[in-house]
Amino acid sequence: MQSSYLEVESISKRFPGVQALDGVSLSVAEGAVHALLGENGAGKSTLLKILSGAYFPDSGAVRLGGAPQTFHSPIDAIRAGVAVIYQELYLVPEMSVADNLFLGRLPNRGGWLDRRQLRAKTLAQLAELEEDVDPSARVSSLPVAQRQMVEIAKALAREAKVICFDEPTSSLSDREVRKLFQVIRDLRDQGRVIIYVSHRLQEVFEICDSATVFRDGRVVDTSPDISQVTQDTLVNRMVGRSIADVYQHVAQATEAPALEVEGLAGPGLAAPADLAVRRGEVVSLFGLVGAGRTELLKLIYGVRRPSQGHVRVQGHETRVRGPASAIAQGIAFCPEDRKGEGIVPLRSVRENINLSVRRMLARWGFLRPSRERENAETYVRKLNIRAASLSQPVQDLSGGNQQKVVLARSLSEQVKVMLLDEPTRGIDVGAKSEVYGIIADLARQGIGVLVASSELPEVLGVSDRIVVMREGRIVAQVPRGEATEESLLKLALPASRQAEG
Repeated sequence: MQSSYLEVESISKRFPGVQALDGVSLSVAEGAVHALLGENGAGKSTLLKILSGAYFPDSGAVRLGGAPQTFHSPIDAIRAGVAVIYQELYLVPEMSVADNLFLGRLPNRGGWLDRRQLRAKTLAQLAELEEDVDPSARVSSLPVAQRQMVEIAKALAREAKVICFDEPTSSLSDREVRKLFQVIRDLRDQGRVIIYVSHRLQEVFEICDSATVFRDGRVVDTSPDISQVTQDTLVNRMVGRSIADVYQHVAQATEAPALEVEGLAGPGLAAPADLAVRRGEVVSLFGLVGAGRTELLKLIYGVRRPSQGHVRVQGHETRVRGPASAIAQGIAFCPEDRKGEGIVPLRSVRENINLSVRRMLARWGFLRPSRERENAETYVRKLNIRAASLSQPVQDLSGGNQQKVVLARSLSEQVKVMLLDEPTRGIDVGAKSEVYGIIADLARQGIGVLVASSELPEVLGVSDRIVVMREGRIVAQVPRGEATEESLLKLALPASRQAEG
């Protein structure tokens, strides 16, 4: 075992009303991948922001290679060789991939920007990730998964000694996850120090050497050799209960239809889709990234215009011309991209919850703040949304609480069908359990729930039935009792990869 390169000693950080970190200490050696685990709000992100120079600690010390460090800004951390890749991407959407990768370090010749060198350096950096992206493409034109890879490439381009990954795979396909893991292994072999934050415990056991568990701003336990502990042990340390208690499935389905999709075709689908969800039933759409799950949900919800087909809600034909008409007919949708499509980040918790229901809370066309406050308070209480107040900007909440705000907005409507796209993306085990409880409650109320998910344990844990998609088409429907991880994954793999297996 090599001596520690990164040392964090007795770091504390307090915000108004919250002790975010309380005497946190840990150390990581060169050539090691160390996991930080814990629920949202446990202190992981605060520690990363201290390491990145975004926050300054109230007390404690950070040392790199034995030398004390003082980071007053992110520039200080970058110069010291620390890079942090956040889950919420810090890219400039309207700038090109190349400009984002080398922002602040653009190559020049004689004081003028050297576009040829910039393009060459960008292509070389993307080639390390085996990513085929046009350097001149606007970041806003890329899918979320490719934006994530650009963010990773930007950090690697800085040649940092300490690289922190915050939920790096939350938007990546299986192929891209494999590529990222190989990059991390290569960095480890080069002697880099890797901090890896993830709620996906299977990934942690695959890629990490050691782990530290946080709870309420404190270090609960550190495992120097992660192979010596189990997933259930780590979950218990994080949330105080076992994995078996996280999922809350109870069979609620009736014979009455909630949603019927017949011959639905449109952008993103390679063949017309047929599926049905009964009242009180939870059906999962499973498939790899790019299988068409999100596209199908958006066609049902009216975000994209179908070229043909029918959608019926509780037996009645719907004419969905957009999200507003979908909501009016009892269809609610929680998108995968919370930040970009689900919340209005700078607006308050109250405003976000009431965003689409103000027409129901107004009188004679005038808004009634008291009714809006009452509605928001109801769902903050029902869904256990942890916020300092209703006026707190929703961007300041954890990912799990932001997701519950999006759910609260949908539940404020007269919902008959709930569409959920990756409902637990980037949220911790405890928050996942609460979301699963909300899904179970929806089923108990007789609402039909259609969940798109790429996480097999989640699909098997919450569903009555699984609809498998592959390359833009539905290829199988499997009852819960007949489904296994192996069988679903085999159905989801493209035909070429099935042949390889």
